[in-house]
Amino acid sequence: MAEFLLEIFSEEIPARMQLRAVEDLKKILGDDLNNRGLSFSHIDTYVTPRRFVAVVSDLIEATMGTREERRGPKVSAPENAIQGFLKSAGVTLEKCEQRDGYYYAQIETKPQQTYDILPEIVQSIFAKIVWPKSMFWALEDGTQSQFWVRPVRSVLTVFGEKALSFKIPTLGITTSNKTQGHRFLKPDIMEVSSFTDYQTKLEKAFVILDHPTRQTLIWERLEALAHQKGFTIQPDDGLLQEVAGLVEYPVPLLGQIEPQFMSLPPAVLSTSMRVHQKYFTIMDKQGKIAPYFGVIANTKGADGGTKMIIGYERVLRARLSDAAFFFEQDVKVPLQDFAKKLSAIVFQEKLGTLDQKSVRLKALMTAQGVTEEDTRAATLAKADLVTSMVGEFPELQGVMGEIYATAQGETPEIAAAIREHYQPQGPNDQCPTASLSVALALADKMDTLVGFFGIGEIPTGSKDPFALRRAALGIIRLVRENNLVDFSLEPLCDQAVKAYQTQGVIFKDDFRAESVLDFINDRLKVALRGEGIRHDGVTAVIDHEESSALINIDEFKNSSEMVFLEKYIKARWYNICSLSLRAKALQDFLETPDGLALSAAFRRVNGIMEDEVERDQYFYLEVNPEHFIEEQEKNLYYQLQKIIEKRNALLDAHNYTGWMAELATLRPVVDSFFNSIKVNHENEDIRANRLRLLGSLLIQMYFIGGLDKIEG
Repeated sequence: MAEFLLEIFSEEIPARMQLRAVEDLKKILGDDLNNRGLSFSHIDTYVTPRRFVAVVSDLIEATMGTREERRGPKVSAPENAIQGFLKSAGVTLEKCEQRDGYYYAQIETKPQQTYDILPEIVQSIFAKIVWPKSMFWALEDGTQSQFWVRPVRSVLTVFGEKALSFKIPTLGITTSNKTQGHRFLKPDIMEVSSFTDYQTKLEKAFVILDHPTRQTLIWERLEALAHQKGFTIQPDDGLLQEVAGLVEYPVPLLGQIEPQFMSLPPAVLSTSMRVHQKYFTIMDKQGKIAPYFGVIANTKGADGGTKMIIGYERVLRARLSDAAFFFEQDVKVPLQDFAKKLSAIVFQEKLGTLDQKSVRLKALMTAQGVTEEDTRAATLAKADLVTSMVGEFPELQGVMGEIYATAQGETPEIAAAIREHYQPQGPNDQCPTASLSVALALADKMDTLVGFFGIGEIPTGSKDPFALRRAALGIIRLVRENNLVDFSLEPLCDQAVKAYQTQGVIFKDDFRAESVLDFINDRLKVALRGEGIRHDGVTAVIDHEESSALINIDEFKNSSEMVFLEKYIKARWYNICSLSLRAKALQDFLETPDGLALSAAFRRVNGIMEDEVERDQYFYLEVNPEHFIEEQEKNLYYQLQKIIEKRNALLDAHNYTGWMAELATLRPVVDSFFNSIKVNHENEDIRANRLRLLGSLLIQMYFIGGLDKIEG
């Protein structure tokens, strides 16, 4: 067993591409080694702005030889079938044996040395890693290189502490055991013999190989500088990760923000520094932005970084000067005037302008019971998109709208709704809680979903260019985290369709509003499973309208119980909170002995009823107690009536756990019924009455979900 060290050394690779690519490198290398019969214990990968590194531990030094007997076609088979077999087996007819009327070939694979296989595997990596953007570059012989993210300058390959040298024609490179240190601090060429030797020499050459280690050092060193002045660094994991991908040896520095810029809104200051300059925001003890910024250099300055700080400050001064000018000009213009310009901005070619979207949002807010005065938030929601500040910093959409709205005297609720209606934009993003913000956020996301579904732009596979899955998950979070227990998405979806129709937007002929709601429910399934709810329980709750033939029998639909069930299910069908609470209640129920036993009983009842349906035996659910002749069926009936009396109050309060607890009390009488009663009694009236009783029992479970979908 030996160690294999690979380093791909190139020009600086964009930080946002590094971590995904190094994961791809690990997978591709591991798969290729396994496919070639080269076993190993594990692969470790590392990335810096200029190098991708993989270390394969305990790699075998040669593959095992194999011998396989393969049966071919019959001796009497057509000539082309025989030749095809010989070609695939890599043998001649003379080397085949004839037995039982068939040809047999002995295929032998000779052992291969690992160092003979590795060159092919390494070269294939450059073709298999997929980059968001790639390039060609000119080789020394004047030819064009392979398509890759950035020009590759060297490839280091060391196997068993010895250099593995081979040529990669598409890169114009011959591999070796040599690498370089830091571009500025120590760019010397050095030879390495192992990963330990490689890492040690890189550290001496001012290269910190491990990305998480660089992140830690950046944070600790920058915090230490800030603490010296009594300040702290504003947490920013995204910026920290990105900056760690920009430097091989982080050197922290503090620069100053000129006093005239400190009056800018905090969001403008921090965004100006973060987005374009990659500067860290520094906070004082009062939680306000301090007149300093943190920056990470990739080299040491001979003067301790003084000249570099002057340069950083000069660049920031120009950026903040632009921001101050934009802000001063924007704040003079009423948001209402900016909103008028939205008619010139296309939301989507087939869905109209942003002005039309604002009109639709107002209608959707009205449908949610928002007052006419507060629907002004919909009119102003997108207005800041045409401001100079958002044009320069798109990340500030909504944020600047709130700032301008506040400065121009809009109510705090409307100002906050302008900013918060974009939220939540991801699983870690804050979710609005103010009622006006929630209403506008729901309207915005439902309008987007209905519009794109209406024109056929539906996510397929991993492709979701319009972030519709994120919109659906945003709706789910808005409803669940604000505990909107009586809120159904169906009226809002229908109103969104109507709003588009009012504007003359043409949807595809096969579009149905239910497809949008089902898409949201599908996202809810994923979310619930991610929270640990068993997958079959989620399916039982969300898909149960297709669970039982009982639900679709016309005769049953005329019964009072079925009418109530259908009314209840329809009211709760697109109620996110109801579905979530029912899934959790079912999960808890199935974890109890009574729950497991009743689950089996309900599945048994469902099977009996389906058998009756197949025989065209339809029975009304109205049970007649006069037809009971056994104590066990009487006990089941009267116990069932007792819990039905409590059902409506429990379900109206969304107390599904309480309803499941009531169902659990049926276990003794259900067990007694099946242990003692023969359902198919000779007397037709008694038999029909027992089937009605079982149907009435079964329907109680459907208020939660279809237990026939529970596995096991």
